[in-house]
Amino acid sequence: MPSFDVVSELNAHELTNAVDQANRELSQRFDFKNTGAAYELEERTVTLKAEVDFQLKQMLEILKLRLSKRGIDLNYLDVKDPQITLATAQQQVLFKEGIDQDTGRKISRIIKDSKLKVQAALQGDKVRVTGKSRDELQSAIQLLRASKLETPLQFNNFRD
Repeated sequence: MPSFDVVSELNAHELTNAVDQANRELSQRFDFKNTGAAYELEERTVTLKAEVDFQLKQMLEILKLRLSKRGIDLNYLDVKDPQITLATAQQQVLFKEGIDQDTGRKISRIIKDSKLKVQAALQGDKVRVTGKSRDELQSAIQLLRASKLETPLQFNNFRD
């Protein structure tokens, strides 16, 4: 039976490239010269370091611009509150990955309510959609793309 997987995966290579580009832009901007402002990437967390709060806001906008230019959906971002001390300001940006249980149930409900002849099964952090024809599966993909979920979705592992 034909099937595909609905996943929410972050391209780690593109994330690294976006952070590198943002750091390069900081080093070239006049208002950030010799301030010690930088982005640090560890696993799925980017730490913004600057001297004052308003620089963090500018840095966040630079990071968002670089991410969107590299094709990373901004819905992955989970921006934490800034931590400000007398000498420095820091802010963490987490990247959410995978489909949680609630989102998986929403996806299953959307597919079930559409009256398409496909079944959706939640399997860990992905949803497997199976059906009898390729056309039904493509209709399910179009339906999910049109639905406004706060989690970015990708469709992979399409089997005939």
